[in-house]
Amino acid sequence: MAFWLMKSEPDVFGWPDLVARGDAGEEWDGVRNYQARNNMRAMEVGDLAFFYHSRSETAVVGIAEVIAPAHPDSTTDDPRWECVDIRAKAPLPRPVTLAEIKAEPRLAEMVLVRNSRLSVQPVLPEEWHIVCAMGGVAEAG
Repeated sequence: MAFWLMKSEPDVFGWPDLVARGDAGEEWDGVRNYQARNNMRAMEVGDLAFFYHSRSETAVVGIAEVIAPAHPDSTTDDPRWECVDIRAKAPLPRPVTLAEIKAEPRLAEMVLVRNSRLSVQPVLPEEWHIVCAMGGVAEAG
């Protein structure tokens, strides 16, 4: 299993929106960055992802699960763009802010800290466990 972080603006599509989709989940469409697309191509069903609210809140707020592998993005006819489907797995009991992540020395090399603009990014297992602990999740993944 691999770990990821997926960003969304909460006023466009936030954690409550993903939760409302239930087990059917949601296509993670609209990504138009090659590195982010390639990250989705590397995802496998069952991988877990932090759901990150960007812009206004800048915090990890939940954990999502990949439920469908990369497939053509339904929002474009351009075959270069693919996406995965995800569903909400669990909210973080306490959101973990970007400021808290940046202040944690063990997370200094996390992609979120080094390349905060990338919308879909890998998370190392040790980073995953640190952020989960910061958010009050005992065991996730």
